[in-house]
Amino acid sequence: MAGLAVLALVFAGWRKNARAAARVPRREPIVRRKWIPVGIAETTAPLYKRPSPLRRLWAVVASSGIALVIGAVVAITIAFGTAYVVITLTDLLKQ
Repeated sequence: MAGLAVLALVFAGWRKNARAAARVPRREPIVRRKWIPVGIAETTAPLYKRPSPLRRLWAVVASSGIALVIGAVVAITIAFGTAYVVITLTDLLKQ
């Protein structure tokens, strides 16, 4: 298998590379419209304000609840799948 891989690499190296292609003459330059500067309005951004402790506590509680629900759904799905496979395989062994 390794010999075939080396042989494939040798044959791939004998192909013409991209630089062997004929050079294409350059075209006329593209005419572009005149450059006009765009005005920029500067405004001050409000400073960062840390969320209140109540909001942070709510974020922790909500994300924990979502994690528990998703974990329970995944565990139930895996359990039913495993039970189906075990029941199917034991039925096949009984036959």
